[in-house]
Amino acid sequence: MEQHILWFNRLLRVSLALYFRQECEYSDLEEVQAPEDGWLERMTGVDDLDFREKVVVMLALMPHVCPQGLDILFVQNTGVGRPYTEFGGWKGLSHGGFLPTGETAAFILAGENAEKRQDVIKLFHQDHRLHVRNILHMEGGGEGEPFLSGQLRASDELLSRVFFGREYKPDYRMGFPAKRVTTALEWEDMVLDYRVQNELGEINTWIQGHRTVMEEWGLSRFLKAGYRTLFYGPPGTGKTLAATLIGKRNGMDVYRVDLSMIVSKYIGETEKNLAVVFDLAENRNWILFFDEADALFGKRTSANTSNDRHANQEVAYLLQRIEDFPGTVILATNLRANIDEAFSRRFQSVIYFPMPERDMRVELWKKMLPSNWLGSDADALINMAAEAELSGGSISNVIRRCALHLLSKKENCLSRNVLREALDKEELKR
Repeated sequence: MEQHILWFNRLLRVSLALYFRQECEYSDLEEVQAPEDGWLERMTGVDDLDFREKVVVMLALMPHVCPQGLDILFVQNTGVGRPYTEFGGWKGLSHGGFLPTGETAAFILAGENAEKRQDVIKLFHQDHRLHVRNILHMEGGGEGEPFLSGQLRASDELLSRVFFGREYKPDYRMGFPAKRVTTALEWEDMVLDYRVQNELGEINTWIQGHRTVMEEWGLSRFLKAGYRTLFYGPPGTGKTLAATLIGKRNGMDVYRVDLSMIVSKYIGETEKNLAVVFDLAENRNWILFFDEADALFGKRTSANTSNDRHANQEVAYLLQRIEDFPGTVILATNLRANIDEAFSRRFQSVIYFPMPERDMRVELWKKMLPSNWLGSDADALINMAAEAELSGGSISNVIRRCALHLLSKKENCLSRNVLREALDKEELKR
């Protein structure tokens, strides 16, 4: 990093000298060669960064790694008694240094050359790889103001790699109403009906091979990007676990959206909260998981009141955002009938998670009960437990209750009576 900071500081001085036609050892900016140690390529994950890309990435990083290096751009234009317009830049609320804008990048790379300026603008287009790969972006430009007036921002992913040497994992907070969900279980630990297993396999196949389908086979002309699926069925039947394990199997983070922080009674706020999640997830390798989705994706009603119209607008907005989202979206609900039909038509798959049959319950008990709890009558205990028509989530509750009993009694072996009592208490909850 140190070598790149020194390189950029030299580059900035050369750019100013060339612009003001001062004496300079270089006649062209690109003669100031960047370090070849590959640091910037490792930080961005792009192996073939060109000169202009290296410049704008370092410019975005400078307020974080060497803010004083940009102080030279605070120089005043003595002819008009104000800063140079062409330098761009913002002054932060608490940061006293120079915050670069797209205009700053255009000045350094293009000076007064209009054609080069056009090339710089292309660096900040939403289709450019610096944006698509979440390396940097511009934000905050006012409506009707020049395109390059937005602040040049290094992404959280880039800053996380630079400062912490790891991938960025956003935390649950007011400004980001979603939480990453993980599990210690593996795909083989999941006990599901074979039909459900097959349909989940299709989702894995899409995630692993969608580039072949869309790009190599040319089906992007006819198929929407991304994959949308609905999981429905009784509580505790494995919907959340399945979503989490799909992410784990494919090396993707799964973010469960907190609907309590999404839905707002104020007009426009629900859409705004959702936009935060979708915008942040747009170009990341995430799966968005909406649990209890009928609270947000419910059926539209006749627009008899302003509240009805507002609710219908929210559903329409959700429909559009999900349809345009290029990644994987999983919705989960206990009752499929509560989901608006307009969503159902746009799901690539709708998967029913049934209550487990007896043979599946036997397998669940065998996987979940610690072997050191069971004595010589292990099979009898498991067969007794499997008679109770419980979901996997309910079975885990029974096992927790048994564990608490054994702890309190300082025992290590599970008896038939203790298991029976725990099963009865769980069945009373139904």
